[in-house]
Amino acid sequence: MTEEPVDVLIIGAGASGAAVAWSLLDTRMKIVCLEQGGATNPADYPSTGNEWEARRSSDFSISPNQRKLKTDYPINEDDSPIKVANFNGVGGSTVLYAGQFPRFHPSDFRIKSLDGVADDWPVDYKTLEPFFEENDRMTGVAGLAGDPAYPPRDARPMPPVPLGKAGQALASGFNKLDWHWWPSDVAINTEVYDGRDKCINLGACISGCAQGAKGSADVTYWPHALRGGVELRTHSRVREITVDDDTGMATGVIYYDEDGVEQSLKAHIVVLASNGIGTPRILLNSKSKLFPDGLANSSGLVGKNLMFHPYAAIQGIFDKPLDGYKGPHKAVQSQEFYETDPSRDFVRGYTFETSRGMGPAGTAMTGMGYGRIPWGHGHHKAFREMFNRVTSIAAVCEDLPEEHNRVTLDDLLKDSDGIPAPRISYTLSENSRKMLDHAVARGTEMMTAAGAREVLTLAPIKYAGWHLMGTARMGTDPARSVVNEWGRSHDVKNLFIVDGSIFVTSAGVNPTSTLQALALYIADQMKQRLANLFD
Repeated sequence: MTEEPVDVLIIGAGASGAAVAWSLLDTRMKIVCLEQGGATNPADYPSTGNEWEARRSSDFSISPNQRKLKTDYPINEDDSPIKVANFNGVGGSTVLYAGQFPRFHPSDFRIKSLDGVADDWPVDYKTLEPFFEENDRMTGVAGLAGDPAYPPRDARPMPPVPLGKAGQALASGFNKLDWHWWPSDVAINTEVYDGRDKCINLGACISGCAQGAKGSADVTYWPHALRGGVELRTHSRVREITVDDDTGMATGVIYYDEDGVEQSLKAHIVVLASNGIGTPRILLNSKSKLFPDGLANSSGLVGKNLMFHPYAAIQGIFDKPLDGYKGPHKAVQSQEFYETDPSRDFVRGYTFETSRGMGPAGTAMTGMGYGRIPWGHGHHKAFREMFNRVTSIAAVCEDLPEEHNRVTLDDLLKDSDGIPAPRISYTLSENSRKMLDHAVARGTEMMTAAGAREVLTLAPIKYAGWHLMGTARMGTDPARSVVNEWGRSHDVKNLFIVDGSIFVTSAGVNPTSTLQALALYIADQMKQRLANLFD
C-alpha cells in the first residue's frame, strides 16, 4: 500500500530539525521527521557508570570515525587538520555538546561592510532577536544580564552556573589584565525548568547528560513536538531527495529503514536539517536530469565554503586544588579580542571559553602526552601534582569562508547502506594561523596572571570540528548562494535548509543558539507564506 504524501518532511532530528518541527505545529500540517540515528536512553550515558572517560573514545566519542556505529556514516577527513565531531540521533550533536550558548554579535552579520572580508548576511541580529529570545525560553538558558559585549537583552530564564574554583581563578586572571569577561550563557539548568531537573555537577556534559539538565534538543523541543503530533521515524537514513523532472519541485525522499530496506516517502515540502556535512552530502547525492551536479546546485556552491572554528587550547597547572571535572564545563567567557583590531595582523577575532578541568584518566593521558607524567617511577607523584589542579581556556577562532574548503562525495568510502560518504578538503588560512598564534600568546599571558605555575598549549585542536558551517550558504544572489534570505532553495521552491550549512560566516562563538534562532525564523517565514509558498 502506497503511503500518502506528508505535508512537511524534515531530514534530521538535531538542533535545527527539532526547532522547525515544533514551530510548524500550529499549521496543523502532517509533519514527519526522518532521523538516521536512534533515540538515546539517558540511562545508557557514560556518566551513569565508572567507564565514563573510556567511553569518550568509543561509543560516545565525538568522532563518528571513532564511534563506527551503524547509525554513523564514515567521513574521509585525511585532507583536513581538523576532524569532524558530530552525533547521529535524536537531538543530534547537542547530545554531546557542552551547552555553551552565546549568540552571534550584530557585527557578525555584516563583516563585509565592517572589515571588507567575506559577505554580509541577508538577515541581521535585529531580525533574529525575537527568535533568539524564543529559543532561550524553549531551551532553557542560564546566564547573567548586562554583558557589555552584547546589546541589551531580556534576562535569561535561569541564573548563571556557579563559577567554581576554576572559574574564579581564571576570572582573577582576566581582572588583573583588565580584560573583558562574563559568566557564560549555557543551556544548562541551574533550576528545575520545563519539567527537567537542575544540574548536579556530574561533569560529563560532552558525553550526554543523564540528569537531563543540559538543553539538548531531544529533551527540549522534541517532547513538545511529539506531544503536538509530529511523527519521528528513527533509524531512517535518507539516500536522496527526489524531484519532478517537469516541474523541478522536490517530491520526497528515498531512504533506508532500520533493516536496510529501501523506502520512499512523498512530501509537499522538504526541509533539510542534516548539518554542514550531511546536508551537502544528500544534495550532491541527489542527482537527476535537471540537477546533474546535485540538487539545488546551479550556483556550484553546494559543499563549498566549509567553515570550522579552529580551536586553540591553553591549559594551566596550578598549585592549589581546583574543581577537576566537577560541574558544567563552561562558566566564564571573554570576548576581549572578538572584533577586528587594526593593530593586529589578522581580521576578526575569537572568544575565550573556560573549562573547569579533567577527570583522572583525562589528566593522566594529557600529562603523559605533554611529557609531564612519566611511566614507572614518579608516575603517581606527577599525577597528583596535576589532578584537580589543571584548568583550561579554549579560543574559538572565527573561520572565514573559502571555496576550496569543501565537502564532496568520496569515490570509494560508503556507509552501511552503500551511500557514498562525504570527503572533507580543508586547509587553515593564514588569517586563522595568525589568530591562533595570538590566542595562544594572550591565553598564556592570562593563565600566568591567574597564577598558573605552568602553561601547556595546543593549536589547532585536532578533534575539534564541532561546528560545521557554510556549505549551502544563504544570500539574495542565486549565483552566489544556495538558499535565499529565508532558507528556501533558489532552484527548488519547496526545498528548505535550516542547519549550519546556510551560515554565511562563522563568527567567533559556538553556533547552536544562532542556528536554532535561524531555524525558528525560517519556520516563521514559511508559515507567513503558506498561501503562496511555491510561487
